[in-house]
Amino acid sequence: MKAISAVIQGQDTAVVDPGANVLEAVQLMADRNIGAVPVVEGERLVGIFTERDVMSRVVAAGLDAKTTAVRDVMSPELVVADFRDSYDTCLRRMQQARVRHLIVLKEGRLAGVLSVRDLLAVELDEKDEAINLLNAYVHYIPADLARKS
Repeated sequence: MKAISAVIQGQDTAVVDPGANVLEAVQLMADRNIGAVPVVEGERLVGIFTERDVMSRVVAAGLDAKTTAVRDVMSPELVVADFRDSYDTCLRRMQQARVRHLIVLKEGRLAGVLSVRDLLAVELDEKDEAINLLNAYVHYIPADLARKS
């Protein structure tokens, strides 16, 4: 099973400052087509801001996205993975925590963000590879039989 380091390799992780307003964070997420963004203060990871936070803590609460700071509506409790963790480990962790985004750390520092969508892509790639191998096996004709035909 592939380690998630391969999945996040080369990822340009967008981050937002806790003092940024919600509208800025949402615009960043929309521009990057992502559902979550780590909240970083200086070098320190302090939370994650997700689409779910927007809906439940901003829209449902009737807050103004232009005047509400991300620090006031972010999720400070982080569910994290190590960049060496496997796909299965990460998926299990996400299921247990009931989250769709996982912060990935390398030596205690932000290395990227893993989404359920990323994990599904890995699973589909692995299934495609297995199908191709099975098809090759099923349609394989040994050389000695091919010569007799």
